[in-house]
Amino acid sequence: MNNLDALIHIAKLIYLFLPAYVANASAVIFGGGKPLDGGRLFLDNNPLFGPNKTVKGFIAGIVVGSIVGLVQLHPLLGFLLSFGALMGDLAGSFIKRRFSLKPGAPFPPVDQLDFLWVSIIFSYPILPFPLSLWDFLIINIITFLLHISSNLFAYKLGLKKNPW
Repeated sequence: MNNLDALIHIAKLIYLFLPAYVANASAVIFGGGKPLDGGRLFLDNNPLFGPNKTVKGFIAGIVVGSIVGLVQLHPLLGFLLSFGALMGDLAGSFIKRRFSLKPGAPFPPVDQLDFLWVSIIFSYPILPFPLSLWDFLIINIITFLLHISSNLFAYKLGLKKNPW
């Protein structure tokens, strides 16, 4: 594989997971309001997810990410990637709360990759091409870097309280 082929393949990977990226970002952009966990506490007396995971953000993320999948002519894949991304984000928040980490506290690489990992699990059976180990590693590296840069951008715009 030459350099151009490698770049094209990387672009295909980013395009493939675009609904997950958009869903994850849309939950932040359009979120707010009632927390998804309703303020409930888990057995450890910490919140299930915390106040930053909202009903509005969860629904908006799924809808906007699914629209991207529809535009890509893969509506089911778009939905699965979007739903998986938000479930992954919830799982990451749940884990952070079990460690008594407050919302916004850094927890790498979970903060950057939880949404990707679960979106892959949810969508794997219907992906248009199988992911090799190299594909998985490449998309994780790209996602990690994109997530850090987009969080910094969202922080500068006032959409996030922390730059991570």
